[in-house]
Amino acid sequence: MQSNLNQTLELVGKEKGIDKEILIDALETAMLSAAKKKYGQERDIEVHYNEEIGEIEIFEFKKVADAITEPGVQISLEEALKLDPEAQVGDSLGMKLDTSDLGRIAAQTAKQVLVQKVREADSALVYEEYKDRKDELVTGIVRRFERGNLIVDLGRAEAVLPLREQVPRETYRPGDRIQAFVQDVLAESKGGPQIILSRASAGLLIKLFEMEVPEIDEGIVTIEAAAREPGARSKIAVSSRDPDVDPVGACVGMKGSRVQAVVQELRGEKIDIVPFSPDQATFVCNALAPAEVSRVIINEDTHGMEIIVPDDQLSLGIGRKGQNVRLASQLTGWKLDINSESRVAEMWKNAMTSLGKIEGVGELLIDTLYKYGFRSARDVMMAEVEQLMEVPGIDDAMSQKMQRSAARVVAEEEATLRAEAAARKAAAEASPLGLEGERQKLLEIRGIGDKTADQIIAGGYFSTQQVQDEENMVKLGEVTGLGIKKARQVKQAVATFLEEQARANLMAAQAAPAAEGVAPAAEGAVPPADGAVPPAEGAAPAQDPGPGEGAA
Repeated sequence: MQSNLNQTLELVGKEKGIDKEILIDALETAMLSAAKKKYGQERDIEVHYNEEIGEIEIFEFKKVADAITEPGVQISLEEALKLDPEAQVGDSLGMKLDTSDLGRIAAQTAKQVLVQKVREADSALVYEEYKDRKDELVTGIVRRFERGNLIVDLGRAEAVLPLREQVPRETYRPGDRIQAFVQDVLAESKGGPQIILSRASAGLLIKLFEMEVPEIDEGIVTIEAAAREPGARSKIAVSSRDPDVDPVGACVGMKGSRVQAVVQELRGEKIDIVPFSPDQATFVCNALAPAEVSRVIINEDTHGMEIIVPDDQLSLGIGRKGQNVRLASQLTGWKLDINSESRVAEMWKNAMTSLGKIEGVGELLIDTLYKYGFRSARDVMMAEVEQLMEVPGIDDAMSQKMQRSAARVVAEEEATLRAEAAARKAAAEASPLGLEGERQKLLEIRGIGDKTADQIIAGGYFSTQQVQDEENMVKLGEVTGLGIKKARQVKQAVATFLEEQARANLMAAQAAPAAEGVAPAAEGAVPPADGAVPPAEGAAPAQDPGPGEGAA
């Protein structure tokens, strides 16, 4: 038995990778818990593992006393002298207990404690092994699913791939091989340390390129930034320390072999590789590829950039559902607002009209104000004096004078807008549908809900035709609060709706004359027999036979 216990501890230690001393400590703790359960928690009990004989020894210590007041922790001097002839009052006397007396329940308790201690030691080793592997790639086997999460066997431990870190397009079955990014390692969690994996992180993209591109591993090429919309599209920005090494070409590889290997691992995700530039404007232009950029206006205060592109490049720059500009913004860290040249020209025209009404403001100053973010008289009126004084050529006295004039211009513009809105309201009220009918018609248009309809009406546009007739998109966007981009979308939707309605009305009108020339058949009338000759034009109708006429 002694030999078996030593062998068992060594075998478990090798199998679990746990030091023998940790197992002995766990065994001693388990036996102590069992002994206290058997003899009582108040007893002074110690447990020691005797490695020489391979045996657990349990000792109970009692204090020698003249008069026993606590039987569980005291022993009389008479009894103590039988055990130790040199015992004296006040001594602590240890007595070895028989482990076979512990009983079945105590043995089960010992087993539970031992199993728990071994599990804790195993968990501690797993944490120590994986805590330094955070932000690395690991490969494992999918074992099972738990509430949408994937449990992955890494060999030494199990990891979890949460539902939020999975790519929607990817599906796995138990037994499938999976490669993932170690996002976090949590030390304290139920059931031991938890290794959190990710397939949606940009870190996975970076690590895959580090594996496929030797120049990155050697430090010649650096991935400066990465942005990702998992399963759809990604962008990475790369730079090179060696002027003779093209960072983009190094990542693409011969005939695209390197980038294709990454794309294959990401299940067909599109990847844009763009050159990094320390000049932020150039970097943003590179990030917006494949769109071509005409001009960039930088606003350091808001950490934003206004990107101006040719009209035919606007949809390319924005991307499908705004994906391209969104990824470019994530990649560069700048807030990007992309506009076409025609839209910018429209905004400039409105700024010239509004700012030009301010007393003392000429074309040169309008241009400067526009570059500093002032697009209307209202912007000047609402600005702080200190903000206006930051514009070259404007001092304290001039800024106050401009704001007084701007307030008068705004009052005039608002009066004009109110008059226009009143006229449009009167026209809508006089229409056959009325105000409520016109609102319901707005709601029939795809993309216009209650909130958008209320904004349009609050801005002074009461019918679809009035929205269609408005040519100034800047004005439509501002007075309704929709913004220029949304205003353009609304107007396009309105135009499509009115066009479809006009087409339907035309088809109905064309079908009406043909229907009018056909006389409806009398109820219950018998249709003419096949081959019957219709009566000649102008012939008198046949007389109905009277009662009895024609009878046999």
